[in-house]
Amino acid sequence: MSQKINLKELDFNNIGNWPQQAKVVFCVVLALFIVVMGWFLLISGKRDELASLVNKETELRTEFEKEQGRAVNLEPLKQQLTQMEQVLQQMLRQLPSKTEMPDLIIDISQTALSSGLANELFQPGAEQPKEFYAEKPIALRMVGSYHQFGAFVSGVASLPRVVILTMHDINLKPKDPKTGITARSGALELSGTVKTYRYLDDVEMEAQEKAAAEREKAEKKGGRK
Repeated sequence: MSQKINLKELDFNNIGNWPQQAKVVFCVVLALFIVVMGWFLLISGKRDELASLVNKETELRTEFEKEQGRAVNLEPLKQQLTQMEQVLQQMLRQLPSKTEMPDLIIDISQTALSSGLANELFQPGAEQPKEFYAEKPIALRMVGSYHQFGAFVSGVASLPRVVILTMHDINLKPKDPKTGITARSGALELSGTVKTYRYLDDVEMEAQEKAAAEREKAEKKGGRK
C-alpha cells in the first residue's frame, strides 16, 4: 500500500532525501506548472499573432483576387479603348479641316441669308486650339421669323461637311421694328456666340502634344520649388 505524504515532514531544502512517491508528485506538479506558464507566456501570445496573420492573409487573398480579376479584364478593356480611339478619329476626320474652315464659315453665313435671315452681325473670332480639335467662335446677331431660323438650322445640317454648332450666351427676343436693318413686324432677334469646330492635322496634333508636355514639365518644376 502507498504511504500518505505528510507535507510537514518534507524538507524543501533537501529534496533528494524525499520519499520516492513525494519526488514523483513534486515532478508532476512542477511539470504542470511549467506547461501552464509556457502557455501563458508563449503560446497565448502566439495565438494572437496567428489570428492577426490569418486576418492579414485573408485581406491579401481578397486583394489578390481583385487584382487578378482586373488583370483578366485588362486586355478586353485595352481592345475597347483602341476601338473607341479609332471611332473618335473617324468622327474627327468628318469635321472640316483647316483649309475648309474659311469656306465653311462663308457657307454658314450664306445659309442664313438664303433662309431669309438678316445678318446684322456675323463676326468670326480667333481660333482656339484644344487637345485634339480647334474651335472657332462666331459673334452673331440675326433677325428673322421662327420658320426662317428653322430653315437656317436645317440648311446648316445639310451642308456637305459635318458641321457642329454650339450656342453660348444666346438671347432670343422680339425685334424692335424701329431699330436695325429690318422693320418687319413680329420679327425675332437672335444674338450671342456660336462655336464651330474642326479637326487638327498631324502637324498641329504634334505641336499640341509638345506644348502639353512642356506645360506639364513646367508645372512639375514649379512644384519642386
